[in-house]
Amino acid sequence: MRGASAIGLVLALLTTAASGQAGPDEAARIAGEGIAIGSPFGAGGDPQTSVAQPDTSAKPSANLNTSIAEGFGPAGDPGGDRAFLKTKGIEYSLTYIGELLGNATGGARRGAIAEGRLDVQVDMDLEKLAGWTGAAIHANAYQIHGTGLSRYYVDNLITVSAIEALPASRLYEAWFEQKLFDGRLALRAGQLAADTEFAVSQTGTLFINSTFGWPNIMAVILPSGGPIYPLATPGARIKLMPNRNLSFQAGLYDGDPAGPVRPGLDPDPQRRNRTGTSFRTGDPALAIAEISYAYNIDKGSTGEPGTVTLGGWYHFGRFTSLDRDTAGRALADPATTGIGRRFRGNTGIYGIIDQTIYREPDDPNDGASVFLRLSGSPGDRNLLDLYLDAGIAYKGLFPGRSDDTLGLAFALSRVAPGARQADLDGILFSGIGQPRRSAEAVLEATYQAVLGPGITLQPDIQYVFKPSGGVRNPRDPDLGRVKNAAVFGLRATIRY
Repeated sequence: MRGASAIGLVLALLTTAASGQAGPDEAARIAGEGIAIGSPFGAGGDPQTSVAQPDTSAKPSANLNTSIAEGFGPAGDPGGDRAFLKTKGIEYSLTYIGELLGNATGGARRGAIAEGRLDVQVDMDLEKLAGWTGAAIHANAYQIHGTGLSRYYVDNLITVSAIEALPASRLYEAWFEQKLFDGRLALRAGQLAADTEFAVSQTGTLFINSTFGWPNIMAVILPSGGPIYPLATPGARIKLMPNRNLSFQAGLYDGDPAGPVRPGLDPDPQRRNRTGTSFRTGDPALAIAEISYAYNIDKGSTGEPGTVTLGGWYHFGRFTSLDRDTAGRALADPATTGIGRRFRGNTGIYGIIDQTIYREPDDPNDGASVFLRLSGSPGDRNLLDLYLDAGIAYKGLFPGRSDDTLGLAFALSRVAPGARQADLDGILFSGIGQPRRSAEAVLEATYQAVLGPGITLQPDIQYVFKPSGGVRNPRDPDLGRVKNAAVFGLRATIRY
């Protein structure tokens, strides 16, 4: 099984390096007091209003603020090079995520996989390095290996793991940022990904399934999946934070990180942009904007902290109807032109609520948070038109495990009316019975155990309802629909 040796190494390091429970770090302490980290907002630009926000996650947007080096004292920085570089404004990290996943029942076929991702990240504070106030440079690259469970076994739309991608060594983000007015205005340009900042739920970053990072509806309907893992694109982002409670951000990206499919090109966008260095700038653009309001974040507030976010996006490209041709006939009609009706542009809206609902009386860093996220897009040009997810996470539920987080989440992606009508037309015109797609859903239960600074182990269970909305099994049509899948997994994370 490919990647098994790497996973074995990770698990061995976990058992030998972890000597006890890591105490709450400063960021978690500040967040527990309801104070935004930074000036005036924390990582990703959102107030830290979820006590259940994990320290480590596969999502590019998650906070990764502990390191295995902390558990080794001076031995964690041989020669002191890392500390020296930090004084000069240069910081780097290496994060390895390894997973074992398998669907015990259902899917297109049963099986198990091993996969992993090494993330190499470098950040440069140009104020320390060159005296340039408020300026910074960031870059990170991935080495991805192993086999994807969704791609090869489950055959579903809501990808089981957020690190699943084709094996490759690729650049992800590389950007320059300038902060002005004491950090209240930030301008960023370069190779950017939308899922590092937009449409993110703090509580949702706990979960392994990819949809709880970047909502599945946008990953499915945007060209090549949009500027999200593992494909970033050239773009620019502006962020305005007038006070501790309010933030506004907007981004403009090249709208197709791999470019359109043309004769002779591989239809898979990850193969068309294997290294992340296509740097496309001539495709129709994607614009996205959101506004967030954080409440009860001041010390002494009587209510629990929370964040409400409202956002929307617009893609300037052209999109094709799934059920009607240019003459208005059904595409399944023998008299059809065979050319789908074209629409100018595509759009979507989304809303997110992140809410702390309970904090432990003896430790405000521990407690429960919930999230709710809803998104919609036009049903005449997209495979999906409605998306909903919700979940709860509890940090420090068990005595002596203050940094561990237990979570349960559910997501639903509804197949759009145009796609459902295409299925019905296919039955009516052919006279052959076949499944009609409706929706796909997933339920996930997970437990992230922090074994030490920068080290986590995360068992996970997922149940996938109606993979790909309820399509016929492509590997064996005689079996009927792709069956509901029960997925069991284990993720290990080490960050240096």
